[in-house]
Amino acid sequence: MESGEIVEYIDDRKIICALVMEHGDQQLKLLTEQDKNVRLSPHRLSHHGKSRFDPTQDRRRLVALLRERGASRNAIAETIPVEELWDVLNEEQTWIDFKTMTGLCFPNDVDDDHESGVIRALFKNRRFFKFKPDRFLPHTIEQMEAIVAKEKKAARDQLLIDAGVAWIQSVGTGDMSKAPPNHLELIDILKSYYLFEQDSPHADLVRKLIKAAGITSTETLFNHLVTVGTWSVDENIDLLRFGIPTSFSPQAMEKARVLSLTENDFSLESGRVDLTHLPTITIDGQSTLDFDDALSIQVTENHFLVGIHITDVAHYIKRDDLLDREARTRGSSIYMPDDRIAMIPPALSENLLSLKKDHVRPAISTMVKLDPSGGLISYDIFPSTIRVDHQLSYFEANGSIETDQSISRLYDIAAKFREMRLSQSALQIVLPEVNIWMDESGTPVINRINRESPSRMLIAEMMILANWLSARFLVENKLPAIFRSQPKPKSRILKNTTGTLFQNWMQRKQLSRFALKTEAGQHSGLGLDAYVTATSPIRKYFDLVTQRQLRAAMGLEKAYSSSEIESVIDSLTPSIAAIGRLQFRRNRYWLLKHLEGRIGEKEEAIVLQRRRNAYSILLKAYMVECLLPQSRGVGLNPEDLVQVTLQRVNARTNTLSVYLG
Repeated sequence: MESGEIVEYIDDRKIICALVMEHGDQQLKLLTEQDKNVRLSPHRLSHHGKSRFDPTQDRRRLVALLRERGASRNAIAETIPVEELWDVLNEEQTWIDFKTMTGLCFPNDVDDDHESGVIRALFKNRRFFKFKPDRFLPHTIEQMEAIVAKEKKAARDQLLIDAGVAWIQSVGTGDMSKAPPNHLELIDILKSYYLFEQDSPHADLVRKLIKAAGITSTETLFNHLVTVGTWSVDENIDLLRFGIPTSFSPQAMEKARVLSLTENDFSLESGRVDLTHLPTITIDGQSTLDFDDALSIQVTENHFLVGIHITDVAHYIKRDDLLDREARTRGSSIYMPDDRIAMIPPALSENLLSLKKDHVRPAISTMVKLDPSGGLISYDIFPSTIRVDHQLSYFEANGSIETDQSISRLYDIAAKFREMRLSQSALQIVLPEVNIWMDESGTPVINRINRESPSRMLIAEMMILANWLSARFLVENKLPAIFRSQPKPKSRILKNTTGTLFQNWMQRKQLSRFALKTEAGQHSGLGLDAYVTATSPIRKYFDLVTQRQLRAAMGLEKAYSSSEIESVIDSLTPSIAAIGRLQFRRNRYWLLKHLEGRIGEKEEAIVLQRRRNAYSILLKAYMVECLLPQSRGVGLNPEDLVQVTLQRVNARTNTLSVYLG
């Protein structure tokens, strides 16, 4: 190759005409038609022939000549019938060198310009031939169709990008009048990217849109969707991200409505015992609408007979029917400060399935016979009918401990059962619970719940007792179930039943994960040899499955097999985990929303542990962890009490920062 030769190379998807000014084995110095000096490897050339210009001419003259030559070659390229060539050649599916291809296009004498024209034509219209600098391969019909579809998609994507950029920018300036015709599609695309980012099928498109719009944060997309009315400022993003259904199908709602009107004669079921004569109470939170457990107590000279009665949901919702499939899809009811999503339609969960005062309901009753010191004599589990006489809140039950003998006795029995569990190395972690709820104006309100209040302790222990005995009952009847077990904690901080707030918080971090299996195992945290959950069948699908196994042991229905139980565990475990994360994050969101109005205020905190450049601390009033940056000259130790000032809080971005002061 010599100076003065006209060559071509491809850059940024364009063919550039250039002149060799200096040459070497490894690199060429070129002058381009764009009046640029470029150094390039000879291997990068797409074409070179015999055409030359005198390189000693004036630079402007050379650039003009190169542009003329490029334009001339483009004009030749326009005369080449690329599609007709493909029609003739596509069945052969062999590579064709560019000399042969040029001869097919121009049968008579050809020169460098004709050769370049062929290369330019096939490079410009690449849907028909696979392109290499010195040869071409016809695409198959299938490849052609795929390329055409890709080109159409690229063109359509570009229209969406252009429309999206213009729309976001106009809305950002307060102009709401310029929503493009395809704005609904754009909304779906922006929502998908905000929710799933790189996992969104529209990730590439939105990244290009963001770059073109000069957006530096995805929060701009969120703000845009709020401004145009798609989302609220407090939109529950996790609810959308996890794909959790918030409504029931019309078919399920109709099934629930019809079922709620059904009259049932419970006595027709074999073995169902009428317990409607027993004085029975429920104790729940003030806002509870679905009552799934009730208690009774009978006293004789020699023993107590405690009844733990769980609403018999499985009597109404049959395995694999429409309502059962809907419940299994959800896995659990969801409770958040600003919303509640039921596992079963409210027409049933808050009425027919609920142990409402003065209504006769079918139940699964666990009758526990205890000696005067609270020791277990015997127990029995059977189907029953009950009628609740008193519906108490936790607050009302606390006030009745001293005056109501039944509640007082139930409390004493619960306390003795807990003592028994603690003697078997159960871990009793005592932490206050921060309850968040919304007032009439939609403002989050915070209050602390004492989970060790008499009534809450009573109910917690009675449900643990019922679940333990249900597990024993299933083991004795050789039935598989969703048994819960838990290994010993990684380390034991609490040495007895009490401990400081710091010790209880850190002990919780040392708990081992529980396991779900079809066979019973030791539950270290509860100090019990077997455990299931069966006391919330309205709210938890695992409990409903367990209730069906109990009913199967009573001859009321067919039992699940071990493989069927394993299938339920495998299919629902991810959903239950997602619900747990959702509830935690939504509570944290509204807690931070509350703290947004308290920036600059001081809070007391406990130092938990030292990190690399900060301390992990617990804000006592809110039971929430955050980081405290290290201060020069100040050394802190775990369990130290400090005062911190709220510096920056943003619920949407999950930001909570404080400083020592």
